[in-house]
Amino acid sequence: MVFIKVHQLAFLFGLLGNIVSFGVFLSPVPTFYGIYKKKTSKGFQSIPYICALASATLLLYYGIMKKHAYLIISINTFGCFIEISYLFLYIIYAPREAKIATLKLIVICNIGGLGLLILLVDLLVPKPHRVSTVGWVCAAYSLAVFASPLSVMRKVIKTKSVEYMPFLLSLSLTLNAVMWFFYGLLIKDKFIAMPNILGFLFGIAQMILYMMYHDSRKTDLPKLTTSTENEPTNQTNLNQVAIVAVELPDAKSDNVEGSARPVKTPNSSTT
Repeated sequence: MVFIKVHQLAFLFGLLGNIVSFGVFLSPVPTFYGIYKKKTSKGFQSIPYICALASATLLLYYGIMKKHAYLIISINTFGCFIEISYLFLYIIYAPREAKIATLKLIVICNIGGLGLLILLVDLLVPKPHRVSTVGWVCAAYSLAVFASPLSVMRKVIKTKSVEYMPFLLSLSLTLNAVMWFFYGLLIKDKFIAMPNILGFLFGIAQMILYMMYHDSRKTDLPKLTTSTENEPTNQTNLNQVAIVAVELPDAKSDNVEGSARPVKTPNSSTT
């Protein structure tokens, strides 16, 4: 009988978490292909991608401070790169007002927020407590992002339509939460394990709602035939931002050509 050591099992779950999170991070590609094809990001929101970038940068900072956190560093490095790429493409094709608003949010949340955290931790927190301090910040942020599906679940119950909540998205985010929960549990990292408990519970709840309402035709959403090529009827949900090991929910849209993933946002990550 072959026995797998704890550290080997932890590596396996971390590797699977990387693979699932990699797919979640890439899920908004169809959305941005639609933006590139139409040369406009009108109708889409940048907030989910800003939140996903914030989550990835926080977890990357945590992974760098924590010893031997290579699997956390690897997926969140990729997450930062891909989310920056999405935001860069969004800004290129966004209307002027949306472009300015997005740049302001990036400066405030992603640059100013992270910079302030690093400065405060370096100046005010004793060195032995810095990892746990940043860990608590990451866990709190992840919990807030994981709570974002509540608005989408309420929409599903109200309209009896799962148009805003694709099953594959819910399934992938649930699997993502499971992998990172067991990874955090096996390496005894509560800051990784705890938020993913909530992510798993919300994922299961979403899939139950999908089973209940996927055959229903009742909806208060506008029909796709009413949209034009230049005026997509898209709506982005923070629930679908991909976050490494912490869910991160991406954008969901009912736009025909630029529809968001059958999956990203908060949730965004990942871990």
